[in-house]
Amino acid sequence: MSYTFNISLSILNHLGRNLYRNFITVIGEAISNSWDADAENVWIEIDKDSRTMYIVDDGIGMSDTDFQDKFLKIGYSKRNTTSISTKGRPFIGRKGIGKLALLSCAKKVHIATKASGQSVIGGLIDNSGLDQAISDDISANNYPLENFASTVGEKLAHLDSGAAIFFDELNDGVINTTDYLKKAIALYFRFSLLDSSFNIFLNGEQVTLDSLNDLSSATQYVWQINDINDPYLSSKLSAANANIKNYKKTSSTMNLKGFIATTQKPSNLKIRGTNEKVSLDLFVNGRLRERDILKHIPTARIVESYTYGQIHFDELDYDTDAFTSSREGVITDDPKFKDFIAEIESIFRTIIDEWDKLRVDNGHDGDPDNLNISPKKRKARELFSATVDEIVPQEIVKADAEGLISQWVKLLGEESQFNIPSYTECFIAENLLRKYIQQHSVALTKEASEAIEKWRGRETTSKEAANISFEIRQNNNDLQYLDMDSLSNLVDKPDQRTKEAGIARSARVYKPVRDAVGHTALLTTLAKQQLNIEFNNIQARLQKLLDNRTEENDDR
Repeated sequence: MSYTFNISLSILNHLGRNLYRNFITVIGEAISNSWDADAENVWIEIDKDSRTMYIVDDGIGMSDTDFQDKFLKIGYSKRNTTSISTKGRPFIGRKGIGKLALLSCAKKVHIATKASGQSVIGGLIDNSGLDQAISDDISANNYPLENFASTVGEKLAHLDSGAAIFFDELNDGVINTTDYLKKAIALYFRFSLLDSSFNIFLNGEQVTLDSLNDLSSATQYVWQINDINDPYLSSKLSAANANIKNYKKTSSTMNLKGFIATTQKPSNLKIRGTNEKVSLDLFVNGRLRERDILKHIPTARIVESYTYGQIHFDELDYDTDAFTSSREGVITDDPKFKDFIAEIESIFRTIIDEWDKLRVDNGHDGDPDNLNISPKKRKARELFSATVDEIVPQEIVKADAEGLISQWVKLLGEESQFNIPSYTECFIAENLLRKYIQQHSVALTKEASEAIEKWRGRETTSKEAANISFEIRQNNNDLQYLDMDSLSNLVDKPDQRTKEAGIARSARVYKPVRDAVGHTALLTTLAKQQLNIEFNNIQARLQKLLDNRTEENDDR
């Protein structure tokens, strides 16, 4: 007696019907079949009200024998004989189970096809009937397809050859907005990189890169990796695009190509009407194979939330299948994929530093984890950028044909990294000294009293000239009218000025430069150096005074 395998229909659940979670993935499988069939056009028609969808193509179609022995043969791979189509297209399909995705989004799936010069053939797969057959443990050989609806065959009437799939009673929640589907198709089905004659239509309108206009207009920086013929790069993100602040070509030793881009804001990556966002994705032979490859790179840096792009690495399409059964990802332990991720990580870590510098130079928040810029300088630039956007709106900057305003703002932004922290340092140091002097009941000297009288008198005169009757200062006590020089004299007596760390000695040198900062002047390099030196001395002495104050409290 001889024995043969007898496959239960339940294998369909394990191989396909329950593996596909994303509606776009399902559409992608149908589009992939059209690509492999040498179609030039794919028409997708979705009616949300009737919960139906047609996917029709003008490919080579199938004969009666091909439909039975190839399409309905689960696990049949076109690559058993060749890896390219008649037109020379590299086959997308590999395992022969992707077609099962078509069963995952509707209760009834009608399939019609015809080869050139032949009649239309096909069948209907009713998922409710299939579920019953699986429950009854019927053998796959004993489950005949039902007849497809005549309207499906009519879709092929004007074509010499092709295929039509009709999804009836689409599952709840699988239909997205037309705008989203256009964007998703434009993003994820990049077959045009391989063949510009391959066209996709959605509800009568051709899907073009114009569906990505909002994404391209929000793109700020672009890094092109090796040479790539990408229409999105050339027509939307070219180096000549005025919206793009940086377009840089980056080399890789691996045989990969693509681009990594960042947007102005993380919200620019959000796909409206969905919970999804555009990400940095992996493509193999023009087909999306892994969404968000940054999840494999543990950088945990803020730039990730601004990043998207497409990397093409066709070498993953080799004899050992590197893709998961659901075709929605790559097997992470695959050696080639590990090498690929290591290369992308190396490239991305370089981009992280470049991105931060570009952002800061262009007046935007950068990467706070990048210590190439001190935290004080970074915060100063952030405060400057937020403030300058209010004072000088972008429409004014864009209207400046000569770009003078941008130049002025950039110069001030660079200087703000010094001036804003310097003012903050002065504000904190002087007010802490006032608190210290007040707490210790330090008596005012004649010199201090004269300074107070002079500055209080000037303020009174200024208020009268401005007709101001309200109080300006929260606290109107005498110490509020003393600057660092005068305050330091109260804690470091004149006869102590020879002390190396004395505040009074440093404050005397500090005063003219501090006054320049207070009057919003831009300092020379030498003045900046001197201000830093003297403030470091003041800071050290102030810390010592405060430490002594803490010790006094402990003694009590």
